[in-house]
Amino acid sequence: MLTTVSDMDLRLIRVFLAIVEAGGLSAAQASLNVGQSTLSSQLATLETRLGFTLCERGRGGFRLTTKGERFVQLAQRLVYSLNDFSAEARNMDRQLVGALTVGLIGHAPMNQNVRIGQAIARFRQRDEAVRFSLLVRGPSELEVLLLGGQIQVAVGYFWHRVPTLDYTPLFVERQIAYCSPSHPLAARAGQVALEDLVDADWAWRSYPLPEARLSAPSRRVTAVADNMEAVAVLVLSGRHLGYLPEHFAAPYVQAGLLLALNPKELHYNVTFHMAAKKRAYLDDIARAFIEDMRHVHLGLLADEDVPQKE
Repeated sequence: MLTTVSDMDLRLIRVFLAIVEAGGLSAAQASLNVGQSTLSSQLATLETRLGFTLCERGRGGFRLTTKGERFVQLAQRLVYSLNDFSAEARNMDRQLVGALTVGLIGHAPMNQNVRIGQAIARFRQRDEAVRFSLLVRGPSELEVLLLGGQIQVAVGYFWHRVPTLDYTPLFVERQIAYCSPSHPLAARAGQVALEDLVDADWAWRSYPLPEARLSAPSRRVTAVADNMEAVAVLVLSGRHLGYLPEHFAAPYVQAGLLLALNPKELHYNVTFHMAAKKRAYLDDIARAFIEDMRHVHLGLLADEDVPQKE
């Protein structure tokens, strides 16, 4: 049983993670420049040190055991922590040193992605040595990750408010109802009346949309999806109507694959927010990045407020 972690253990753990990333011992030979028999021996040594089997290998292929899957997560956290420690030790003289993980909802308008990129560029002008990580998740998962400390900042659509989080409005996204050219309402696209929607089947989001105020007498939801791409597929089937962000639907509209039902009547706006823990619970890195995001989106800070690299 492993009670202390030696330099040899760290080398073996890195070998194990490389094997997992490659998908097996034979595939890892090229990336590690080590023979398969040596890799097998190193893996066996690590398993002996740990006291349990990490993976099954042989003619049946490479497969992690249940404990092996859990150990991968532990090992990755260890390696990331060591890398962060090394980076911080090398940059002790910098004002901001460490890591920042930002969560995004994905499929944002192009100009909004540009703004986030501008905020990162502004942050990079600071006296910093920070490793950025970006990940894309659904809005509910982003909030869970924020509360758990796995990410420090999130940008997305949040339909409720968690008391321990701060929400800063960044931009508004326009959602419009669409159909496909094969839908029975396609001939009247652009001027579909509300009474025409009574018997229509809708594809709807699987999460609440308080901003959606469909004023038709009824809304028959016969399909649900957890993201806009899935809604688009359902609408493209010709059997469902659905709301999509105007910018996301634009290429489909230009290709003649989607038709707006009635943009003047069948639309709603969604406000996207930047979410983070209350300022008192943020480290200096997260506070600085939030300030840069607020400056780029809202113009709340002057350029001279950003400490420049020497």
